[in-house]
Parts: sequence; structure tokens; C-alpha cells
Amino acid sequence: MTKIDIISGFLGAGKTTLIKKLLDGAFQGEKVVLIENEFGEIGIDGGFLKDAGVEITEMNSGCICCSLVGDFGKALKEVVDRFAPDRIIIEPSGVGKLSDVIKAVQDVQDELSGAELNSFSAVVDASKAKIYMKNFGEFFNNQVESAKTIILSRTQNVKEEKLEQVVALLKEHNEEAAIITTPWDELDAALVLSAMEKKTSFEDEMLEEMKHHHHEHHHHHEDGECCCGHHHDHEEHENHHDHHHEHEHHEHHEHHHEHGEGCTCGCHDHDHEGHHHHHHADEVFTSWGKETPHKYTKEEIEAVLVKLAETNEFGTILRAKGMVDGVDGQWIYFDLVPGEYELRVGQADYTGKLCVIGTDLKEDALAEAFHC
Repeated sequence: MTKIDIISGFLGAGKTTLIKKLLDGAFQGEKVVLIENEFGEIGIDGGFLKDAGVEITEMNSGCICCSLVGDFGKALKEVVDRFAPDRIIIEPSGVGKLSDVIKAVQDVQDELSGAELNSFSAVVDASKAKIYMKNFGEFFNNQVESAKTIILSRTQNVKEEKLEQVVALLKEHNEEAAIITTPWDELDAALVLSAMEKKTSFEDEMLEEMKHHHHEHHHHHEDGECCCGHHHDHEEHENHHDHHHEHEHHEHHEHHHEHGEGCTCGCHDHDHEGHHHHHHADEVFTSWGKETPHKYTKEEIEAVLVKLAETNEFGTILRAKGMVDGVDGQWIYFDLVPGEYELRVGQADYTGKLCVIGTDLKEDALAEAFHC
């Protein structure tokens, strides 16, 4: 199977630097072909990338997205047949429209034996995004709007407030794309590739996790446990709030809670004959998820977690999870279930991620509390 990755980006955004990082880190051991489409007569980056042992197919007579659509399909088929690569990277011209490049690949995909479109990303210079959007809207915006992943370059040169404004601006044009905001020097190439290939969002992953737990917990036990597996030990519950975990995070948490009219765990979902009702997860849970470049102190995160764990200020919270950049350069990971949470230091991710799942969520209050 040959994976086809399109890495677009406006002129000077840093596409070639990103491709070099991926070649050195994420694509080692793979047979890679790079198809470049420089705007102009000479493909200036060809020699630079040939040092990495990559076959270069340069097409310098026009844009993939316009005059070369036909030739492009032929060239792509020839590359697949001749080299049988593990991966083809397509680097369009900086003034090409990403939507047209995606269409050009899709139009010939049936003719490509064992090749599929794997990812399509846009590299965006964080320091120039606003002015480029204003001055080159048609081309620049098309790249942003068409990308599955937006990879911000030079974020280390941008103040946090401006970075958050840039992310908000990009989200106005593409709400679905993953946006990489962490400086490239802090990221492993494999993590960048993972974000480019990402099939689901952090929020989707959390919802799947909750669905799994919800399914497992809908069994009624005869040994003093409720249907969701939690012991009815109310006295212990009163003393169980432990808010200072610094140890490694474990996936399975035991927690204790009281069961009354407002309980959302499903323990009381019985009809008048005592039969248990099963609900789909989306009938029980709602979720709030955000990606954010905001930098937090541990104290800020902990203050929010205390409220999430102990109060109904944000609704009835069943689960919260996140990984965010810290003001001291260390990433803060947290994991919360009713009545307790964990905090730890973890690896940098491509951008900060937050997800809260529960019922009657107060989304505006959550956004305000997390500064996003």
C-alpha cells in the first residue's frame, strides 16, 4: 500500500523544512517519493532533499492545480508503477489551491494500484497568517479550509495572545482541522505525522472511551455494588477527595459517589417492573472539547479541576481529560472522574487538548474557566 500525503503551504511557510523533519524522523526505513511542483522554471529545493536519498520528480512548467492536472495524474501513476513506494509526498506550489490538488489525486486514485490518499495538510506561518489571509485570501484561505491538519510554523516567535488569535481566525475557516501549535523543535516527527493522519479528534476518542465504560457498567451486581460497579460507601465517599496525585496516570480509576435523584450513572434506570433500561451513550452524555495553545499554571488547572470534581458549577461532570502546555515549559496532563483527579507532567503534544463529558454542561463557563 502506497500512502499519498499532500503537504501544502503558502510561499515561505516552511513546507520543505517540515518535509525534511518528517524524512529524518517519521519516514525512516520507508521508500519515499517526493513530487514537487515549484512555481517558476527551476525547482530550487530538489537538490536539498535529494541528500536524504529521496527520488525527486520535479514538474516546473505550471501548477498541479491548473495546467498540470492531466499530466499530474500520469506522473503519479508512473511513480506508483515505477517505484512502488511506501509513501508519496506531494508538495504543491505555494500558490496552488489545496482543494484542486486533493481532487487531482482523487480523480486518478482508481487507476493507482494499491495507493490511497492518506493525509492533506497546510503549513501556515503563524506570524503572517492574518496578513496573508487579508491580502491573498483566495489562495491562502483555500489551503486552510481544505486541510485535514493545519501545521503552524514559527510559533516560537509569536506571543501567546497573538497565537491564540491566529488559532481562532483559522478555526473560523476550518473548525474540523487539527491545528499544531507547539514549536516544531519540541515535537517528535512521529507525533507530527500522527496529527496529520489523525482520523478522530481528542473529543471523539474521549466519547468512545465513555461509551465503552458506559456499556461495561450497565450490569447489575448482587454483591452490594450498583450497576455501574461503584460501591455504595457514602462515608468513605465523603473522605475520598484526594487532589494531589503526582504519580503516573493509570487508565482505571475507582471512585465513590452518592446515588440520588440527580445521579447520572444509570443506577436507577429501571421501569416499574424493575427492568433495567439501556441507553445509547449519546442519550446520556454530552461533551465539550477544545484545542488550545494557551499556557497554564498547575494552580490554574487544579483550581478548575477542584470545581469540576466537587461542584455542579459546570454541570454534572462524569469525566474530564486534558493535556496542556505549562508556563514553565512542562506539559500538564490531567484526568478526572467524579470525586477525584490526577495531575502529572507529560510529553509535549501538537497543541493543547481539553475534553469534558457529562450532562447539562455549561459550555460558556467551561470555556471561560479554561481561557478558551
